[in-house]
Amino acid sequence: MLKLRPKTTTKGSFRPPMPSIPPNQRVYAVGDIHGHLDLLLRLQAAIDEDKRVHPGADCIEVYLGDYVDRGPKSAAVIDALIKRQASHKAVCLSGNHEAVMVEALLSREAFSRWLRIGGRETVVSYVGHQRPLDDGTLWSHWRASMTPAHVAFLRGLSSYFVCGDYLFVHAGLRPGVALEDQSREDMMWIRREFLDCPDWLGHCVVHGHTPTKEPEVLPNRINIDTGAYASGHLTCLVLEGTDCFQITT
Repeated sequence: MLKLRPKTTTKGSFRPPMPSIPPNQRVYAVGDIHGHLDLLLRLQAAIDEDKRVHPGADCIEVYLGDYVDRGPKSAAVIDALIKRQASHKAVCLSGNHEAVMVEALLSREAFSRWLRIGGRETVVSYVGHQRPLDDGTLWSHWRASMTPAHVAFLRGLSSYFVCGDYLFVHAGLRPGVALEDQSREDMMWIRREFLDCPDWLGHCVVHGHTPTKEPEVLPNRINIDTGAYASGHLTCLVLEGTDCFQITT
């Protein structure tokens, strides 16, 4: 597997002139959803329409994580993604919010921490009410409401996905570390070390995790987290050959 090396000069680097997707393939990469089922369903309808208008390619959808928290319908978002995986080629990656949600299933202390970063809205989407309950009681009610399908979905989320010259991941990669040595924690949580790195990291990295007003397209990375929970805009990056464009709800 290709080592991730800092790019010091163009000469001798592994960076392609233009990153590309393999022939006859198309990738739809979707940014951070954060419990906004309405935006997700509108975007999936737009993806389906794009496939209808531009047939022929082998299409795959890649969801970059942070499906839950902050927004009102996290449980329904997970239902929609499970359904999408059953009917389409779709890869779902883990975001940091899914990682904390899994930890919250196992620990009351982790559950209390999760509530403080947007988990309370997710819990309400499962238990169906906002009655004031102590954290211990709320934890018990929520865990009882978690279906085996949702637990399996969360525990089965991938860390990253590679297609051609592109690598898809929730947060980013640690510069100078080979892909096989990257930690799952970094891929879900890293910020500044990755965002401030101008080097080519072996692939053009498509990621979310750090909200921006508009998609951020740089030579070594593309950020498509447009802050759906606050902005109302959910973004999909469409990649085919060396072409890329966006669909935004």
